Amino acid sequence: MTCNLIKTQGVKVPDTQKFKIMEEGVLAIFWLIVLSVGILITIIYLRKFSNQERLSMIEKGLNPADMATVRNNQPIWPLRFALLFIGAGLGLFIGYFLDMALDMEEVAYFSMLFIFGGAGLGISYVIEDKKEKESMASS
Repeated sequence: MTCNLIKTQGVKVPDTQKFKIMEEGVLAIFWLIVLSVGILITIIYLRKFSNQERLSMIEKGLNPADMATVRNNQPIWPLRFALLFIGAGLGLFIGYFLDMALDMEEVAYFSMLFIFGGAGLGISYVIEDKKEKESMASS
């Protein structure tokens, strides 16, 4: 004798094949929307705070155009990113050899990536500091 309790009372067992909320397409669109909204909010707040900074400089009697030229005369981002990516590439390269030689798997890749990426940023800091001291000594 079988139990027909589910059929007689009208209770349905949820079918997992019909109800897929977390499919790949849905997740991809969700993350795209979240990322777009996050970037938009970041841009709005950056514009808002730069405008507030300019207004406070005007209230204090300073010229905001003078500060813009000081900031643009020191391009340091290309050096930072170049040395960061060189260090990260070197870290992945050495991590590959550690993985092949010592069979370390993912540990070698991530550790060497962070070690050499951080070393690249440290070298960029030293170079920027040296340039800043040279420019202060010459002026």
